[in-house]
Amino acid sequence: MAIAADDIEALRQRISIVEVVQSYVALRRVGRNWVGLCPFHAEKSGSFNVREETARYRCFGCGASGDIFKFVQDIEHVDFVGAVESLAGKYGYQLTYTSGTESKDRQRRKKLVEAMKVAADWYHDRLLNAPDARAARDYLRTRGLAGDAARQFRLGWAPDDWDALSLALAKDHGITQDVLRDCGLAFMNKRDRMQDAFRARILFPIISDTGDVLAFGGRILPGSTDPAKYKNSPETPIYSKSRTLYGLNWAKADIVRADQVIICEGYTDVIGFHRAGVPRAVATCGTALTEEHVRILKRFANKVVLAFDADAAGQGAAERFYEWEAKYEVSVSVAQFPKGKDPGELAQSDPDALRAAIDGAQPFLGFRLQRVLDANPARTPEERARTAERAIAVINEHPNVNVRKIYAGQIATHTGLPVGDVVPRVERRERNPRIDVAASAAPSARENAEFAAIAMLLQNWDSIAPWLVEELFPTDVMRRAFVAVAESAGAVEAAIEAADPEAREVLERAVVVDIDANGRAEAFNLLSAAVRRELAARRGVTDPNVLRADRDARLHLEKLESPEGDSAAAFLLGWLQSSVVAGDA
Repeated sequence: MAIAADDIEALRQRISIVEVVQSYVALRRVGRNWVGLCPFHAEKSGSFNVREETARYRCFGCGASGDIFKFVQDIEHVDFVGAVESLAGKYGYQLTYTSGTESKDRQRRKKLVEAMKVAADWYHDRLLNAPDARAARDYLRTRGLAGDAARQFRLGWAPDDWDALSLALAKDHGITQDVLRDCGLAFMNKRDRMQDAFRARILFPIISDTGDVLAFGGRILPGSTDPAKYKNSPETPIYSKSRTLYGLNWAKADIVRADQVIICEGYTDVIGFHRAGVPRAVATCGTALTEEHVRILKRFANKVVLAFDADAAGQGAAERFYEWEAKYEVSVSVAQFPKGKDPGELAQSDPDALRAAIDGAQPFLGFRLQRVLDANPARTPEERARTAERAIAVINEHPNVNVRKIYAGQIATHTGLPVGDVVPRVERRERNPRIDVAASAAPSARENAEFAAIAMLLQNWDSIAPWLVEELFPTDVMRRAFVAVAESAGAVEAAIEAADPEAREVLERAVVVDIDANGRAEAFNLLSAAVRRELAARRGVTDPNVLRADRDARLHLEKLESPEGDSAAAFLLGWLQSSVVAGDA
């Protein structure tokens, strides 16, 4: 059921965010902030800031930010309701629940998750104990996945029956047909009877990082006439392939410890890595690697190693990888395995080689470049020229000019071309606007002044609010951020919720930044700059009334630093707003 809004706000007001965060992160007092190492990404110098007065946190390294509920959500990997319930239980607060559409959705999800858990247990028991699963057990034994591995990874067996699972779950657990259908365990066949989705397959349960069974991947046994080697659960209300990674529930602790995640193609590859003593491998669930996958993994590690045929992904995937490297500040590299060996096989036959492949992983661009150089001969001048052209094309996929220039030397060495001829070719590559913008995003002095005013408005409303109006903020995103704060009368959560994504990012930074300034002085600086801009824009105007008003504005501008500063500021604010309105008209 839904939680009463008053209870959520009461918890927000009563619970110290510093106390909550300190139970997970070592914090030290720095000015008015508490600072420590970010729990959401690996770092050596503390960029994680917590502000008690505003009850917000923000990491200036990875951008993680929010309130106490968001922190608990991300650190405990629970949803919003789970975070509220966790804090209420810890601090002895009795919650009030209400009914509503959201609570029905939540109740429905719980039913689907419970059905999947029961199904996983039923399939697992069949694999371990049923006579008809003997062939499956024998096959798993040949792959090094005998009893202990089967138990660790909760492997299962779907019998070669039409409706054995459906009947068992309905009879023993009261699970209804619509629940079986909605979570992908069964479907209504042409005879209008429930039929199991999986038959005669070894099953790999796909589990969320919080431990909920969401789906299954099913593999046929050798000798089966079924043309589909693997069959996966469909997308359901609890399962999205683009947001789910097989094995993350088992791997996440080692991923954080090593600051590295290994991405495989298949379930047995993941298990092979675990069995070889490298328990930080995950796999996509029948899809290509997506940006959502990368975003999820960034919560745990900064280094991504591809343990599949990355060259087969081609140029289209390369550009996505480079974009993700820049956007999420991750490094993507590629592990190379002996020809004809996949990680699952290598884990069984030569686990040392498997570990060595991970340790020797190449940066993604270096891997692609080496493939081109190795695959193209360079015996004659013509061959060297063609090889250089193909290699330059690969290098120019990368958005960073300095990276391209470094790899240009590798091309020159391999082909015998002068490095001075190769470097200009990679320098002229069209720059990626996203990367260029990010590289030149340092705020100007004016933006810093606007940002300081917004930060003071959020942290100490009364010290600056009387002197601020929208016209003082010439930078578009800062203006939108100010409007969101002003319209919420300084209520932090309301302002952040109302802001657009760019303005929200400004507010998330401003609410935790440690600023010690005079609000009146900061506002007067912005006001002075705004008046001077408006006066400059009206040069050449000959209307006597405008000239008279501008002359008065200049006189009051000189009084801002005098004892008459407050009255001068009041006049200028009125003049500025009336001037802008007149200009718009």
